Amino acid sequence: MRTKLSQFKFELPEKLIAQYPTDIRDESRLMVLHRETGKIEHKVFKDVLDYIDDGDAMIFNNTKVFPARLYGRKEKTGARIEVFLLRELNHEARLWDVLVDPARKIRVGNKLYFSDDNDTDILVAEVVDNTTSRGRTIRFLFDGTEDEFQADLGKLGNTPLPKYINRDAEKIDRERYQTIYAKEMGAVAAPTAGLHFSEELMKRLEIKGVDFAELTLHVGLGTFRNIEVEDLSKHKMDAEYFRVPQKAAEVVNKAKLANKRVCAVGTTSMRAIESAVSAERLLKNAEGWTNKFIFPPFEFNIANAMITNFHLPKSSLVIMVCAFGGHDMIMDAYQTAIKEKYRFFSYGDAMLII
Repeated sequence: MRTKLSQFKFELPEKLIAQYPTDIRDESRLMVLHRETGKIEHKVFKDVLDYIDDGDAMIFNNTKVFPARLYGRKEKTGARIEVFLLRELNHEARLWDVLVDPARKIRVGNKLYFSDDNDTDILVAEVVDNTTSRGRTIRFLFDGTEDEFQADLGKLGNTPLPKYINRDAEKIDRERYQTIYAKEMGAVAAPTAGLHFSEELMKRLEIKGVDFAELTLHVGLGTFRNIEVEDLSKHKMDAEYFRVPQKAAEVVNKAKLANKRVCAVGTTSMRAIESAVSAERLLKNAEGWTNKFIFPPFEFNIANAMITNFHLPKSSLVIMVCAFGGHDMIMDAYQTAIKEKYRFFSYGDAMLII
């Protein structure tokens, strides 16, 4: 039997989609789901300490969100244009893959000007190609150093909050839509399961003897793209860059071979490790692009526990979580979450599946 998109539909009250983060990172709510028994516990996120022990491994995605949403104006007409940076195509040439809105006004050869609050032009870009209906390739006309370019982007760019957060980015988002361990710049969306970890919680996990493995997967907009096909075997994910270092593979394999808990923090960590499995079903160091779409039935090779947020109906994320936790069990847990008024999506609460 083919897995169908309609199997992942549920009614989510809009008021449960979190618009702001909790005041304190590790004090969001945590639902603990026991796969073997179906038992559900209601906790606070920092209680994750009670479920992770000495010698267990936790896998973190250290990608860093860059301020990808720019507002500029078109030459001559001065029309306001939103430019969403997707990824850098060529470092030396400063070529970027972007989405533009409104797209109908942006043609090859147009110049776009980006100004600061004082209306001083800081960056100029030229449209060099059309890629999709809203997609363009642009070249930034910039002669300075890479550090200067990144600094200007930082000044002009806005935190790329997902569209389900119905407000403009604010100062708080610069800090809170970023994990505390973010290092590798390149994501246009945060690996949101990691947003719940505080400095204190990380230290307490370390003291307890938990080993940390860091990898990188630069989250793209494809993570949030609507799935348009009923037969999930026909869905194609956008490719995302990932890297699993040798050190991460060693930490994870040590725990796995000792029959310890291996906990993937987030769907992005899970996708990265399942894209780097050796013939012995261990984690190997790897680097490249992955478009792996995980949907039931799927045999997971590396992690036996997972931390994840509560996701939207019919999203690739809730589908992956169902593959890991079991369709019926996860769908029942989501109904419990709705009844108990858990907060959903990027700034929402978390679930630990063990």
